[in-house]
Amino acid sequence: MHARLFIAFTGLLVGTVACAATEEVEHNLWPVSVRYRENAGQAENWTGAGPFLFNRQLADSDGTTASGFRPFWVQLHNRQGDLRAGYFLYPIFSYSRDETTSRWSVFELIRRTDRRSDAPAAESLFEQDKKFEVFPFWFSRETGDGELNYRALFPIAGTVKSKLGFERLSWTLFPLYVENELRGAVTTSTPWPFIRVTRGAAHGWGVWPLYNFVERPGVSRQETYLWPFAYNNTRQSNPEDPPGTPPRREIGVLPFYARSSGPGYLSEDYLWPFFGYTHRTQPKIYSEQRYLWPFFVQGRGEDHFVNRWAPFYSHSIVKGYDKEWFAWPVIRRARWEEEGVERTRSQFLYFLYWNEEQRVAARANSPTARLTHLWPLVSDWDNGAGRRQWQLFSPLEVFFPGNEKVRLAWSPFFAIARHDQRAPGNTRTSLFWNLVTWENRATEERSELHVGPLLSVARNAGEKRVAVGNGLFGFQKSADRGWRMFWLDFPSKHATVPSTPAP
Repeated sequence: MHARLFIAFTGLLVGTVACAATEEVEHNLWPVSVRYRENAGQAENWTGAGPFLFNRQLADSDGTTASGFRPFWVQLHNRQGDLRAGYFLYPIFSYSRDETTSRWSVFELIRRTDRRSDAPAAESLFEQDKKFEVFPFWFSRETGDGELNYRALFPIAGTVKSKLGFERLSWTLFPLYVENELRGAVTTSTPWPFIRVTRGAAHGWGVWPLYNFVERPGVSRQETYLWPFAYNNTRQSNPEDPPGTPPRREIGVLPFYARSSGPGYLSEDYLWPFFGYTHRTQPKIYSEQRYLWPFFVQGRGEDHFVNRWAPFYSHSIVKGYDKEWFAWPVIRRARWEEEGVERTRSQFLYFLYWNEEQRVAARANSPTARLTHLWPLVSDWDNGAGRRQWQLFSPLEVFFPGNEKVRLAWSPFFAIARHDQRAPGNTRTSLFWNLVTWENRATEERSELHVGPLLSVARNAGEKRVAVGNGLFGFQKSADRGWRMFWLDFPSKHATVPSTPAP
């Protein structure tokens, strides 16, 4: 009696640490580990401790493998096994690198970019670029060109170049002294923004908000009075414009009147911004009337159409982008073409329901790809060519579309159910982070059902196998024999690969 108990106990122990029977593609030892292959030839994927531990080859990649301990650490390796990226409690810390450069950031506020120590020798000065920032306090850059280097400590003193929209920006005890350079014009503010003087390619002065004047000879002249209530701006015609082309003018005494005019263009507003009109004859014809803007707007033109009766209904077509609102912001629908693909997007309250359809514009009968979010319940993706996935629950995907970092580090925690159809008849469905899995491969006449390590049911052509305790005991049927009982028939160490490649 004791010997039988010992054998049974030993079998159960072995069954909980082994990985899979040779007859099975998936080996489920949940929650310790679950190992499976999505397709023949792919690396073995595995998960452990529910959604926390994982290692899998990314779909539609060049062999990139993602692994880690969610959400604390997620890493990406290329086909050769080289580390390419890592994320710690994303977005707290992110790291990435290629053959020559490494980059890390903390909340994208503390950032460093550097050349790898093992990288080949730089072929140009720009390849030696090194940056370190603690936004908004410290900025530094080092290159092989001394003219591009800078260091700055905000608000104490320093200079940054080609940053924040300026060619050069300097300060000393900000806001007591600030100097910026843009297209050859240097503006000095002492203190910023109240007293300013401009010299160089442009000249002017100002006492903000009372008066400000800047003129770039032959290009433009800008004046403001009691900013932002009154302004008078002039921009001269471009050199490529026909001779005699009038300058572009903007004048306004807000909120009473505003006017903007230029070659073939006139726009006026009364009791800005509520009432006004726009009339354009070049480069495209367009006319617009505004009543209690932004609620009632009517516009017609060659590539521009607006019919807005907000919040009840609005419809606009701007350069092919067709957008409709019903009871704004309840229902939104948009249609447009991008890079040869027709796209249609429908939304209910922005994100509660979100659906986008895509098809090839030049092919009327091309398959339609769809992505649907029913927040926070379901996300469903169908490429229109047999590949489909859905997930229950999915509260993050609609807010972070295309963000692979969120998809790897956080989305799996909410995925109590997932379904992946790699091709018609080739599907895998999992519940509770692979506790229960069901896989079907019709072309191989293969299917598997797993309930953790407790129960597995496998079918391969004419063979069937039902195992309890991962092989502690069960029943098996072959093509030429009936059902027979087995004991202590435990899995082999590695998942098997089907001899016939999956489609």
